Amino acid sequence: MLYSSCTRRVIVQVGFFCKTKLQLGNIGRSLNASRGVNYKWNRQIFTMSNVSMMVDSGSTAKRGPIVDLLMGKDDDGGGFVCRGWKSENGELSCGYSSFRGKRVTMEDFFDVKNTTIDGQRVCMFGIFDGHGGSRAAEYLKEHLFENLLKHPQFITDTKLALSESYQQTDVDFLDSEKDTFRDDGSTASTAVLVGDHLYVANVGDSRTVILKGGKAIPLSEDHKPNRSDERKRIESAGGVVMWAGTWRVGGVLAMSRAFGNRMLKQFVVAEPEIQEQKIDEEFELLVLASDGLWDVVPNEDAVSIARTEEEP
Repeated sequence: MLYSSCTRRVIVQVGFFCKTKLQLGNIGRSLNASRGVNYKWNRQIFTMSNVSMMVDSGSTAKRGPIVDLLMGKDDDGGGFVCRGWKSENGELSCGYSSFRGKRVTMEDFFDVKNTTIDGQRVCMFGIFDGHGGSRAAEYLKEHLFENLLKHPQFITDTKLALSESYQQTDVDFLDSEKDTFRDDGSTASTAVLVGDHLYVANVGDSRTVILKGGKAIPLSEDHKPNRSDERKRIESAGGVVMWAGTWRVGGVLAMSRAFGNRMLKQFVVAEPEIQEQKIDEEFELLVLASDGLWDVVPNEDAVSIARTEEEP
């Protein structure tokens, strides 16, 4: 849902593929999905069979209706799901496909929203790769973008709004689960388009890659426990990173940042790393994906495959 007269595609990974002159695709370990979006000046609206309009009256900004284009949860039975949409003028198209992997239940979720604020188009894409259960990922789908849109500085300081919304949503989720014995966790990889600026925020080992000037460029770095700066942060907080089949925090969690994970919260934070990109004529494709894709597909291959897709 990037828009720019030159944008080609964006892809989001965990539960969907989007494509237009912009494309979004996502494939998760538990869920493989992809969604595509197409724009000429990319305005993206993901619209499938069930579209709901919601208006947040808590903000003083002049805001249009929020269009939630991906309603409901993917098929828990593991069946293949595939849908697509294209605008009447052909400027925008999007498609979605997903299937559960080897896990018993689906733990991954995704969200795509479109609205206008003070005359600017705002598009939001998110992939939430759950672990230890589905509750954390589902909570992010339901609340992360909602909290972001309510942030008073969302338009004026989008990076600050993203950082604070991520961390507050984590606090809220942990509070909502305080009387349970669950300890679910989730990654979050989001791409937020405000006007012609793209903001990519990441927590966990999902990844965002763009195709720009013919090159695959990562806009996030996986939060792995053996990453030197992450290991130093964890150990400074009193934690340990050890090998248990792979590098893990406390020998348990194979990522160094996540939502939830109450028992490791002192070390496994939900503070996102954020990068910004101006959408220009060289921008062609964006891919957001969980490690279900990146563990087996190199960045260059992912964008090359997405680039060849023509249909939603």
